[in-house]
Amino acid sequence: MPVTVLLVDDEPLVRAGLRAVLDAQPDIEVVGEAADGAAVIPLVRQLRPDVVAMDVRMPLLDGIEATRAVLRTVPEPPKILVVTTFENDEYVYDALRAGADGFLLKRARPAEIVHAVRLVAEGESLLFPASVRQLAAEYGDGGGNPAARAALERAGLTEREAEVLRLMTRGLSNAEIAARLTVGTETVKSHVSAVLAKLGARDRTQAVIVAYESGFVSPG
Repeated sequence: MPVTVLLVDDEPLVRAGLRAVLDAQPDIEVVGEAADGAAVIPLVRQLRPDVVAMDVRMPLLDGIEATRAVLRTVPEPPKILVVTTFENDEYVYDALRAGADGFLLKRARPAEIVHAVRLVAEGESLLFPASVRQLAAEYGDGGGNPAARAALERAGLTEREAEVLRLMTRGLSNAEIAARLTVGTETVKSHVSAVLAKLGARDRTQAVIVAYESGFVSPG
């Protein structure tokens, strides 16, 4: 089955460009478009896309609030890929904090766009880990976020789970973590699932943000 994508951007040319790139792939299908975040929830409920590629800045409802609304109201929500003009942007980090699974630059090359959609859909690696680390360094409270620290303390991660979380912050996939730790991929999947459950994180991106904002690892 192809990865289905909903495009949300107030610029028709951006939507047209993304559609052309994504629909050219045999394993990706654009199933709908919207010009504002206010239209996202009904379209997500109707179309059930795997991924929503959503502009971070829109006139009525921006990508940050639309992300929060989708995650709050839609059962089994899609992955959300924020599309942005500027990489080092506090809006992008706020969107990741709100629950977005990753971000994509509007100037990205076609191969990068396709890779981002596939990677976010699979959910087994962190998209652009170096950029997430840079954003956390600039906007992540310097490891002093009380809520993140409390989440980490409540989690009570085992030594192996903590090791897996550290490797997740570096962007390693399950297969790469398995090779690093000399264990099976299924074992790593179990550890990752345990880390997410204990931290109350919906995905790797949210777990990595907790790791940075709690001071568990330093983004510097």
